[in-house]
Amino acid sequence: MQEHSLFKIFTDRLNKLGVPYMITGSVASIIYGEPRVTHDIDIVITIPINYSQRFFEFFSEEEFYLPPIDIIKDEILRESRGHCNIIHHESGFKADIYFAGSDDFQHWALENIRKIDFYGDTIPIAPIEYVIIKKLQFYKEGYAQKHINDIKAILQNSQSLIDNVLLKNYLTLFGLQKEWQLCLEV
Repeated sequence: MQEHSLFKIFTDRLNKLGVPYMITGSVASIIYGEPRVTHDIDIVITIPINYSQRFFEFFSEEEFYLPPIDIIKDEILRESRGHCNIIHHESGFKADIYFAGSDDFQHWALENIRKIDFYGDTIPIAPIEYVIIKKLQFYKEGYAQKHINDIKAILQNSQSLIDNVLLKNYLTLFGLQKEWQLCLEV
Protein backbone atom coordinates (compact mmCIF):
# COMPACT_ATOMS: atom_id res chain seq x y z
CA MET A 1 0.00 0.00 0.00
CA GLN A 2 1.40 3.42 -0.95
CA GLU A 3 1.94 5.93 1.86
CA HIS A 4 -0.58 8.45 0.48
CA SER A 5 -3.22 5.70 0.52
CA LEU A 6 -2.46 5.14 4.19
CA PHE A 7 -3.24 8.79 4.94
CA LYS A 8 -6.68 8.33 3.38
CA ILE A 9 -7.49 5.59 5.89
CA PHE A 10 -7.76 8.43 8.41
CA THR A 11 -8.64 11.52 6.37
CA ASP A 12 -11.58 9.87 4.58
CA ARG A 13 -13.19 9.07 7.93
CA LEU A 14 -12.58 12.58 9.30
CA ASN A 15 -14.11 14.06 6.14
CA LYS A 16 -17.22 11.92 6.65
CA LEU A 17 -17.35 12.86 10.33
CA GLY A 18 -17.43 16.52 9.26
CA VAL A 19 -15.14 18.02 11.91
CA PRO A 20 -12.49 20.66 11.24
CA TYR A 21 -9.03 19.10 11.02
CA MET A 22 -5.60 19.72 9.59
CA ILE A 23 -2.59 17.62 8.78
CA THR A 24 0.60 18.76 10.44
CA GLY A 25 3.89 17.25 11.66
CA SER A 26 6.11 15.24 9.35
CA VAL A 27 3.54 14.97 6.56
CA ALA A 28 3.16 18.78 6.44
CA SER A 29 6.97 19.06 6.54
CA ILE A 30 7.21 16.72 3.57
CA ILE A 31 4.66 18.77 1.63
CA TYR A 32 6.35 22.10 2.41
CA GLY A 33 9.91 20.75 2.43
CA GLU A 34 11.45 17.52 1.19
CA PRO A 35 10.36 13.89 1.13
CA ARG A 36 11.45 11.72 4.04
CA VAL A 37 10.24 8.54 5.67
CA THR A 38 7.45 8.81 8.20
CA HIS A 39 5.55 6.13 10.06
CA ASP A 40 2.52 8.14 11.06
CA ILE A 41 0.33 11.10 10.30
CA ASP A 42 -0.25 13.94 12.77
CA ILE A 43 -3.73 15.44 12.72
CA VAL A 44 -5.18 18.28 14.80
CA ILE A 45 -8.97 18.28 15.10
CA THR A 46 -11.69 20.28 16.75
CA ILE A 47 -14.40 17.99 17.94
CA PRO A 48 -17.32 18.70 20.28
CA ILE A 49 -17.71 16.25 23.13
CA ASN A 50 -21.09 15.12 21.78
CA TYR A 51 -19.23 13.81 18.68
CA SER A 52 -17.00 11.51 20.74
CA GLN A 53 -19.22 8.45 20.22
CA ARG A 54 -19.41 9.09 16.46
CA PHE A 55 -15.62 9.56 16.37
CA PHE A 56 -15.22 6.24 18.19
CA GLU A 57 -17.58 4.51 15.75
CA PHE A 58 -15.90 5.95 12.63
CA PHE A 59 -12.72 4.18 13.69
CA SER A 60 -14.22 0.77 14.41
CA GLU A 61 -12.39 -1.59 16.73
CA GLU A 62 -12.46 -4.26 14.01
CA GLU A 63 -10.19 -2.10 11.82
CA PHE A 64 -8.36 0.09 14.34
CA TYR A 65 -6.78 0.15 17.73
CA LEU A 66 -8.03 3.18 19.62
CA PRO A 67 -8.32 4.04 23.29
CA PRO A 68 -11.56 3.38 25.17
CA ILE A 69 -14.31 5.96 24.64
CA ASP A 70 -13.87 7.37 28.17
CA ILE A 71 -10.21 8.15 27.45
CA ILE A 72 -11.15 9.83 24.17
CA LYS A 73 -13.73 11.97 25.98
CA ASP A 74 -11.16 12.97 28.61
CA GLU A 75 -8.67 13.94 25.91
CA ILE A 76 -11.27 15.97 23.97
CA LEU A 77 -12.08 17.89 27.16
CA ARG A 78 -8.46 18.86 27.88
CA GLU A 79 -7.80 22.58 27.49
CA SER A 80 -4.56 21.83 25.65
CA ARG A 81 -2.42 18.90 24.53
CA GLY A 82 -5.30 16.42 24.30
CA HIS A 83 -4.04 13.44 22.33
CA CYS A 84 -4.70 9.85 21.33
CA ASN A 85 -3.26 7.32 18.91
CA ILE A 86 -5.24 5.37 16.36
CA ILE A 87 -3.56 2.44 14.65
CA HIS A 88 -4.87 0.71 11.54
CA HIS A 89 -4.63 -3.05 12.26
CA GLU A 90 -3.97 -4.26 8.71
CA SER A 91 -1.22 -1.78 7.79
CA GLY A 92 0.12 -0.82 11.21
CA PHE A 93 -0.04 2.84 10.14
CA LYS A 94 -0.67 5.24 13.01
CA ALA A 95 -2.41 8.58 13.36
CA ASP A 96 -1.48 10.86 16.22
CA ILE A 97 -4.70 12.76 16.89
CA TYR A 98 -4.34 16.06 18.75
CA PHE A 99 -7.51 17.68 20.06
CA ALA A 100 -7.40 21.47 19.75
CA GLY A 101 -9.13 22.14 23.06
CA SER A 102 -8.96 25.84 23.83
CA ASP A 103 -5.45 26.35 22.40
CA ASP A 104 -5.62 29.68 20.54
CA PHE A 105 -2.65 28.84 18.31
CA GLN A 106 -4.22 25.59 17.14
CA HIS A 107 -7.53 27.34 16.49
CA TRP A 108 -5.74 30.05 14.50
CA ALA A 109 -4.08 27.32 12.43
CA LEU A 110 -7.37 25.47 11.86
CA GLU A 111 -8.93 28.73 10.65
CA ASN A 112 -6.03 29.31 8.25
CA ILE A 113 -5.45 25.88 6.73
CA ARG A 114 -4.17 25.51 3.19
CA LYS A 115 -6.17 23.14 1.02
CA ILE A 116 -3.90 21.32 -1.37
CA ASP A 117 -4.26 18.63 -3.98
CA PHE A 118 -2.65 15.43 -2.73
CA TYR A 119 -2.81 12.56 -5.21
CA GLY A 120 -6.21 13.71 -6.47
CA ASP A 121 -7.71 14.50 -3.06
CA THR A 122 -8.00 17.88 -1.43
CA ILE A 123 -6.51 17.80 2.05
CA PRO A 124 -6.21 20.50 4.72
CA ILE A 125 -2.61 21.26 5.66
CA ALA A 126 -1.59 23.37 8.64
CA PRO A 127 -0.24 26.83 7.78
CA ILE A 128 3.48 26.84 7.18
CA GLU A 129 4.09 29.19 10.11
CA TYR A 130 2.29 26.76 12.43
CA VAL A 131 4.38 23.84 11.20
CA ILE A 132 7.60 25.78 11.78
CA ILE A 133 6.58 26.91 15.27
CA LYS A 134 5.46 23.44 16.35
CA LYS A 135 8.67 21.88 15.01
CA LEU A 136 10.67 24.46 16.98
CA GLN A 137 8.67 23.71 20.12
CA PHE A 138 9.25 19.97 19.72
CA TYR A 139 12.94 20.62 19.12
CA LYS A 140 13.11 22.71 22.31
CA GLU A 141 11.44 19.88 24.28
CA GLY A 142 13.64 17.04 23.08
CA TYR A 143 16.43 18.39 20.84
CA ALA A 144 15.62 15.99 18.00
CA GLN A 145 17.63 17.27 15.04
CA LYS A 146 14.99 16.05 12.56
CA HIS A 147 12.85 19.08 13.46
CA ILE A 148 15.62 21.54 12.55
CA ASN A 149 16.34 19.57 9.36
CA ASP A 150 12.64 19.66 8.43
CA ILE A 151 12.53 23.43 8.92
CA LYS A 152 15.66 23.94 6.83
CA ALA A 153 14.03 21.92 4.02
CA ILE A 154 10.87 24.02 4.35
CA LEU A 155 12.93 27.22 4.09
CA GLN A 156 14.75 25.87 1.06
CA ASN A 157 11.59 24.81 -0.79
CA SER A 158 8.72 27.01 0.41
CA GLN A 159 10.23 30.28 1.64
CA SER A 160 7.81 32.31 -0.50
CA LEU A 161 4.80 30.91 1.38
CA ILE A 162 5.97 32.21 4.76
CA ASP A 163 4.49 35.38 6.24
CA ASN A 164 7.72 36.55 7.89
CA VAL A 165 6.02 39.18 10.07
CA LEU A 166 3.55 36.63 11.39
CA LEU A 167 6.32 34.08 11.95
CA LYS A 168 8.45 36.62 13.81
CA ASN A 169 5.49 37.47 16.06
CA TYR A 170 4.96 33.79 16.92
CA LEU A 171 8.70 33.26 17.49
CA THR A 172 8.60 36.09 20.01
CA LEU A 173 5.33 34.95 21.61
CA PHE A 174 6.64 31.44 22.19
CA GLY A 175 10.25 32.42 22.99
CA LEU A 176 11.77 30.45 20.11
CA GLN A 177 14.26 32.96 18.65
CA LYS A 178 17.31 30.95 19.77
CA GLU A 179 15.96 27.74 18.19
CA TRP A 180 15.03 29.67 15.04
CA GLN A 181 18.65 30.81 14.63
CA LEU A 182 19.69 27.15 14.35
CA CYS A 183 17.46 26.86 11.28
CA LEU A 184 19.16 29.81 9.60
CA GLU A 185 22.67 28.37 9.99
CA VAL A 186 24.13 26.86 6.84
